[in-house]
Amino acid sequence: MKRLISGFLMGALSMAAPACAQDDAAPTSGAVSAAGAVVRGLDKVNGRTADAELQTGGSTELLGLLVTLSDCRYPADNPTGDAYAFLTIREPDTGTVQFEGWMIASSPALSALDHSRYDVWVLRCSIS
Repeated sequence: MKRLISGFLMGALSMAAPACAQDDAAPTSGAVSAAGAVVRGLDKVNGRTADAELQTGGSTELLGLLVTLSDCRYPADNPTGDAYAFLTIREPDTGTVQFEGWMIASSPALSALDHSRYDVWVLRCSIS
């Protein structure tokens, strides 16, 4: 019986492993890297919003945070489609990283900045 359960668990884990690996991987299938991205920030205290256009590899201060864009990708067959951007968001004074990872334009809550005052999300990739 113990051997049967052990075999079942090993089989279940081997089937689940590829799905976990795909979740952590960058969105690359059929994606094209863009020259930059447009991000939007929200100050939740006063309701102010601001947009910023970043070039790949560039940084900007958006409201009270320093946002750095490493890459922005979009579907090759649909340039106006879903954007995926790899962002690093830091506190400008201390350099403390508040967020680092891929953000998805169509699902900003899927991988979101967890900050008490600010929200930042990707709107789209900049093609030109």
